Amino acid sequence: MLHLTLRQLEYVVTVARAGSLSGAATTLNVSQPSLSVALGQVEDTLGEKLFIRSKGAPLRMTMFANLFVAEAETLLAMARRLEDPATIQRAVNGTVVLGCFEDLAAYHLAPILRLLRKTLPGVEIIWKIADFETLAREMREGRISLSLTYDLGLDSGFNRIALSAVAPHAFVAADHPLADRPTLALKEIATEPLILFEEMLSNRHTLQLFRNQGLSPTVAHRVRSLEIMRSLAAYREGVGISYGCPPTDRSYDGAKVRAIPITDRSARESIILAHAVAAPTSSVVKAATAAIAAMFTDRQASGGSAL
Repeated sequence: MLHLTLRQLEYVVTVARAGSLSGAATTLNVSQPSLSVALGQVEDTLGEKLFIRSKGAPLRMTMFANLFVAEAETLLAMARRLEDPATIQRAVNGTVVLGCFEDLAAYHLAPILRLLRKTLPGVEIIWKIADFETLAREMREGRISLSLTYDLGLDSGFNRIALSAVAPHAFVAADHPLADRPTLALKEIATEPLILFEEMLSNRHTLQLFRNQGLSPTVAHRVRSLEIMRSLAAYREGVGISYGCPPTDRSYDGAKVRAIPITDRSARESIILAHAVAAPTSSVVKAATAAIAAMFTDRQASGGSAL
């Protein structure tokens, strides 16, 4: 519970600045006796003396008062900013909070941050990596401006800008019977033990791809990390499936692992920029959206990978 009011803090700060009760009373347009009573109430609440008042001598601040006044000035400045909606709006309009689905962050977050800092100098860029559910919730609540994610789990309450479409890859050990295949179809790995992500929406989506073809695969492992998936696959613990595909044929522990594209058209998934319809869109968020969309367009035009 707060025991001191902003008005009382203002009284203390004004007295400290004026150096006298009379000067502060004039500035505040209150009577000197009223000001003296108010100061006494603050000192009683704090249990500390703020000013040493001696007849015929200048008002002196205690050591405690020096620290207290500095903190009170900061709090009053914050309160003044809160009273001015234009100040808050300027801060909002000068900030972009970018959400990024965790599976996409390793591929796209750093280039996007570099792009936005170059394109929008002076704009504060804040980023957050999260799962589908968290990104959707925080976009609805206005805590994330826009999100780079897959087009999974979002309803009509979100605007979408399609950036690219990617195919999943199957990760298998170098000595797996399927390792020499240039491509694979879902039906060709449906009988293999699968390694999928723990993230529920991603997990359900992958399994539904099989079920749509009447296939019922077995899940051997659920993991949070792509590198754990690749390592397990390299040691023939199953076949990993992911839309992310690092440009290396070695897992972190040095084992060889093959990444084979899955060719089913139904398995291709869109990478999108999403924004909550109900959330206001500032000019800098619109500019950030346009810059990111242009980056993906340029990549595709130059033959670059979506991931």
